[in-house]
Amino acid sequence: MTDPQETARRLVETNRYLTLATADADGRPWASPVWYAPLGDGDFLWVSDPEARHSRNIAARPEVAIVIFDSQVSPGSAEAVYMIAAAEELPADELEPSLGVFAGESEAQGLSVWTQDNVVPPARHRLYRATVSKHFVLSPQDERLPVTLG
Repeated sequence: MTDPQETARRLVETNRYLTLATADADGRPWASPVWYAPLGDGDFLWVSDPEARHSRNIAARPEVAIVIFDSQVSPGSAEAVYMIAAAEELPADELEPSLGVFAGESEAQGLSVWTQDNVVPPARHRLYRATVSKHFVLSPQDERLPVTLG
């Protein structure tokens, strides 16, 4: 295994989707792939429909788990960065500068540039943020190795 810190940074920088694990108010789990923009402090942004199951789960229970990994590698050589976070829909008065970061990442990847008009009512989507409290990778012995992405 390479340096855990380098592994975590590389995975965040080279992948486009994170797997977001949520649970509803009764604890029923749900996992969703979401396209993300990393914030420089180790947190993440994405847009979703507030009526999507994972968005409804976040509204009921903001505690989430996140994993970013390369699904194209051969079995036995997989690496992942795991996170524990609190997720939230950003209210309109807190969109800046997060929306600028999200729009910049979208544009850098050749996608549409998101504006405030795309993420406030009556638009279909909202901007979400995961504030990560723990980042780690697993060693070859399945030990949690803490890393910092900030």
